[in-house]
Amino acid sequence: MNEIVQHHLPHNNWRATWIWGVGEASPRNEWRLFRKQFYIDAAEPLILKLTADARYVVYINGQLLGRGPVRSWQTSLAYDEYNITHLVRIGQYNSIAVLVMHYGVSTFQYLRGRGGLLAQIDATTNTYAEQSKFSPIVTTDDSWKTTIHASYATRASRISCQLPFVEMFDANQAEVDWFARDFDDSNWDSATVIGAVGMHPWTEIVATDIPPLTETAVDPLRIERLRAVVPRQWGSAIDWRNHFVPSSPDHANVIQLYGIAATILRLTEPTTLTIGIVDSGRFTTQIAINGRWYTEQDYERKMSEQYLHIPLEAGDHFVLLDLEGTVHGHSYHLAIDAPIPIELISPLTILQNKIMATPFVTLGPFDYIEKIDHQPTKPIKDNHPEYIRAKATLKSAGDLQNFLPLLRTLDAALMSDDDIFSACVWTTEAKTISIPYTLHNLVIANRTVAEIPLFDQADTEFIVDFGKEYSGYIAFSLFAAANTIIDFYGFEYMNANWIQHTYQLDNTMRYICHEGYQTYTSNIRRGFRYLQIVVRQASYPVRFEKLTMLQSHFPVAEIGQFHSSDALLNDIWEMSKHTTKLCMEDTFVDCPSYEQVYWVGDARNEALINYYLFGNTAITKRSLELVIGSGFQSPLLVNQVPSGWNSVIPNWTFFWITACYEYYLFSGDQQFAQNVLPAMETVLDAYQQRINPQGLLDMNGWNLLDWAPIDQPNEGIVSHQNMFLVRALQHAATLANLTNQTHMPIQQWQTAAHTLQLAINHHLWSEEEQAYIDCIHEDGRRSTIYSMQTQTVAYLCNIAGEDRLHYLEQYILKPPVHFVPIGSPFMSFFYYEALVKLGQQQVMIDDIRHHYGTMLRYGATTCWEMYPKPLDVREHEQLLTRSHCHAWSAGPAYFLSAYLLGVTSDDPGWNQITIEPHIVDLDWARGTVPLPGDGRVDIEWHVDHTSRLFSLRVIIPAHIKATIITPDGYELQLDKVVID
Repeated sequence: MNEIVQHHLPHNNWRATWIWGVGEASPRNEWRLFRKQFYIDAAEPLILKLTADARYVVYINGQLLGRGPVRSWQTSLAYDEYNITHLVRIGQYNSIAVLVMHYGVSTFQYLRGRGGLLAQIDATTNTYAEQSKFSPIVTTDDSWKTTIHASYATRASRISCQLPFVEMFDANQAEVDWFARDFDDSNWDSATVIGAVGMHPWTEIVATDIPPLTETAVDPLRIERLRAVVPRQWGSAIDWRNHFVPSSPDHANVIQLYGIAATILRLTEPTTLTIGIVDSGRFTTQIAINGRWYTEQDYERKMSEQYLHIPLEAGDHFVLLDLEGTVHGHSYHLAIDAPIPIELISPLTILQNKIMATPFVTLGPFDYIEKIDHQPTKPIKDNHPEYIRAKATLKSAGDLQNFLPLLRTLDAALMSDDDIFSACVWTTEAKTISIPYTLHNLVIANRTVAEIPLFDQADTEFIVDFGKEYSGYIAFSLFAAANTIIDFYGFEYMNANWIQHTYQLDNTMRYICHEGYQTYTSNIRRGFRYLQIVVRQASYPVRFEKLTMLQSHFPVAEIGQFHSSDALLNDIWEMSKHTTKLCMEDTFVDCPSYEQVYWVGDARNEALINYYLFGNTAITKRSLELVIGSGFQSPLLVNQVPSGWNSVIPNWTFFWITACYEYYLFSGDQQFAQNVLPAMETVLDAYQQRINPQGLLDMNGWNLLDWAPIDQPNEGIVSHQNMFLVRALQHAATLANLTNQTHMPIQQWQTAAHTLQLAINHHLWSEEEQAYIDCIHEDGRRSTIYSMQTQTVAYLCNIAGEDRLHYLEQYILKPPVHFVPIGSPFMSFFYYEALVKLGQQQVMIDDIRHHYGTMLRYGATTCWEMYPKPLDVREHEQLLTRSHCHAWSAGPAYFLSAYLLGVTSDDPGWNQITIEPHIVDLDWARGTVPLPGDGRVDIEWHVDHTSRLFSLRVIIPAHIKATIITPDGYELQLDKVVID
């Protein structure tokens, strides 16, 4: 990748116009190419500025330059700046080529806008000077050429509701060298100018404030399995949500709906077939054939998969799907298998003798509601008379005549031509084959080709293990016959032959080969450890020359280090580091595979971990400032941004306030504090308006803290979020005080915090249990559930007075058996903070060893999202967690560095620090803690338990003042090295 330079170019310096092609303004899953040739006659610094909706990949003279833009709000869309001086040819024609991916739907990273490209190449007097003079020499206008990239299938499955579309590439359709300098684009269309800079929806464009992400090639390590497989006969991924509710692409909110789909299944002879719903996309489905509705006992269920095995006679069979769901936008993966050919036909083909684009017609939705958790929602009417009549009377295609005004044909754009996910997951025959040694050439980095064996009347499936989870872009080079299909399916975990399939995440890709040698690099980010590759319809063996993963993450140096006398803790720290790095993209994200979403609450913990691992401030600052943009969706601020899902988790907003405060403590950035405090004022005022007459926060919302059976209803008074609101008010007041923002309502926030604290103690304490209850329900019922979560939060937020404090301390160290235990590593972060506050570092270390040691014993290389459920309540005995890489769980990297190495800050900006190692049961530890901006602190300590001697070596910059605290009962032997 290439150098990005960061100038801030105001609107009046843009001469470029927004361009697109003919057709829809916001087409679904459109991949569009743009090109422009330009002549350079003199050597001078050249800066390219560009952005697009939704994503771009840009080339200069055939060389990949970069990807973007970073996630941002449409009203403040980010643009990138690249120095391209070294890539152009003086005295010759040059080319810029751009691939733009427009989603046409909202995701959890993107709000739907419209298709557009904006680019400008400026000659500048000085690449790095702030006062450089810019002279535009290339601008997007109608002289650019454009065309649809025909190789990419637009009828593709959604990856998930959080992400856009599965990548399906047919190299036979490709203008494979479209990005080359001398490519002939004369048969392409002229681009259409759609508006000037500042047009809707991109009313403001702002320079990207972070450097480009890394792209580092990672080779696989091992061939895990080889099989000859036969997939199900037919499959398709369907977007019922967008079909039933045509306005739903504009947002990613939850929609509850119900409707009926109908098709004709044609058989040429009697057979027994299987209808499979391999992933329901959060729909429940009841199936009827020829008027018979099948009941629950008729289905075979495997995890999220649902199968119906039925004998049928030759002829046409009328199939109904009763669809009910509460859905965001996942695809519905439907498949059929039979030993004879099958055909699906639209009932309208029978009724009206018309060839239809898809085989499905629908009735409904009979009702639907859009659910926004912090707003009132009407109940769905689930007994519509036409729905009841349809279920009772539809027995054949002819019966649809009685419902013609309600019938709608499923749009072809919403139904994929094939479904890679079900083809990879549902194999009707599979035979494991001994792995030939030549296949291992695929994981040996010497470019010796690996020939993939062919099997008679079966596809070739093999699984590649990259050794760890990674996140980025698949790249490969190979030799193959034309029309050979290669399917890729990434997943995180397998044990022996059991695979944890990525239900509700279609983590697949399809590449259809042209004849001969070819290379390809994916344009869709995905995360996985294992990559299942299936070769289909090959007329001669595929020979892989190279397979790599281009690992892509936020660019950081691995400054932080930790080693100790406990090898298990060392492995846990390294696992936490790798997890955190994978969850640093253009913002913090929750996980690299399932969602890739910037969850605001997760990021508070991730930021603290990042400070001790990498010392980076740019990603934290960018992430925190991005949250403010969600104010147009709710004054309470949204829990994941920038997103089409308008959802509020109050605690996530409170954690944002805390994270802003902690960012200031780390960076000392006063300007940042001045920028965010007005938003905090607006937010806290909105929450104050939801204080009830009892003086407690009482609201509808996603009132989440932990994945555990604590009493945290979405309506009513939830104790833990009342407590976190106290802390948020205090942190906002302290931040304003520290930065001398005296115009902020500091006293008001302090008073509100104190008043809320009194109300919590008055209404949410149980004298009988001597503990805080979990909640008061909307109907006034006091919760009968007591949890470690609520007591831990009360202790952290200083809610209890002296008369109750000792109870909380007791519960944290020895919880009663009937208290709900900690349910996730995310909640453990707060538990560990409470243990540190109590001075119980040994208890913390023992808990880390237990929980994270369990992960390592199961072969984890990254931290899991959840702790394993008890065996008797798991869907499968080997189902240990959902996401196997979740940075909200990477807390050990923070706690081991901060409290075993013992380096913490005493002032904003870390100019004064305390070094207080906690030796627990270790003999020695050493490591490094990054400082904000410049420098680091190196620590090494050894302890002689017999002589009670504590030897400490510290290497520290001269400008840092350090207070050293020796463990109780030990004599200090200090070796302090001060460097400039």
